Order: sequence, then C-alpha cells, then structure tokens
Amino acid sequence: MKAQVAVSFLTLGLALAPVAAQAAADAAKPTTTEKAKEGVSDSALTAKIKTAFAKDKDVSALKINVDSDKGTVKLTGNVKSKEEADKAIAIAKATEGVVTVQNNLKVVASK
Repeated sequence: MKAQVAVSFLTLGLALAPVAAQAAADAAKPTTTEKAKEGVSDSALTAKIKTAFAKDKDVSALKINVDSDKGTVKLTGNVKSKEEADKAIAIAKATEGVVTVQNNLKVVASK
C-alpha cells in the first residue's frame, strides 16, 4: 500500500514537472503591460530629449532623429558642425533615464 502511494506521488510529480517549468519560464517573460510601460517610457524619453533639443538654440530638433529602446538612445541625422553633434550627445546623455547614447550624426557643410 505504501509503495502504491509513493508511486502515485512520484507519477504525479513527474507529470507536473513540465507544467511547473513552463510556468517559471512564462513568469520570466515580460507581460503585455510591462511591454506597454516600456514603450511609453521609451516614448517619454524620446520626447524629453527632443524637447531639450528644441529649447537649445545650438541644436536642430528638426534635423536630428531620436530613437529610444530600454534606455539606449540612438541619434541620427545631419548636423552643421561637430560642436552641434557634441551638444546633442551631451543633452541626450544628461537626460534622466538614458543609459547609453549611440551617435550616428553626420556633420554636413551648409550650402
């Protein structure tokens, strides 16, 4: 009798192990809500940087594209000078929530 109970519990444990493993894997994945919050915070971060560019007379907010992903900010576009690029990078780095800045700005001479 004890052996039957032990075998039953062992069988039950083996049957539930994959379910528990899947539940643990699902718990590690971000939920739709977490993904949405991350998207909002990326959008908010981009907006903060673009607003700071617009307030600065030395940086063109219209010619610099800002993309954010989990705190990584990518700057792309054309700028008039190295100084403008450096200022844009400094503004982005100084923005709360920025982890790293990828500089893909190109200095082009004005016509």
